[in-house]
Amino acid sequence: MRKRIVVGAHYGFRDWLGQRVTAVLMGLYTVLLLAVLIVARPADYLGWYGIFSPVWMKIATLTFIACLLYHAWVGVRDIWMDYVKPTGLRLVLEVGTIVWLVACGMWALKIFLQ
Repeated sequence: MRKRIVVGAHYGFRDWLGQRVTAVLMGLYTVLLLAVLIVARPADYLGWYGIFSPVWMKIATLTFIACLLYHAWVGVRDIWMDYVKPTGLRLVLEVGTIVWLVACGMWALKIFLQ
């Protein structure tokens, strides 16, 4: 029996499907947002506030942010795994990526929930 060696970003179907699902959800949100912007045509702060004040739009936007963060994590992690061979450096880059994405998510929440 051969020992299986797992190298690179070949985690399989779960990550592949996660990337596709998040991409579709982000695409749908983009189309929705463009449609809302075409109809509402916000010109000032109150106009923009009005677009993002309904609960359904808040949920859609928060879902978009979560999808974006997950999508970015899987993509950047795959890059680190495929192209950075020293394990220690790859670990530092992965941890740095996680910290950066969590910080971006917290910043987005802070802006969005003000």
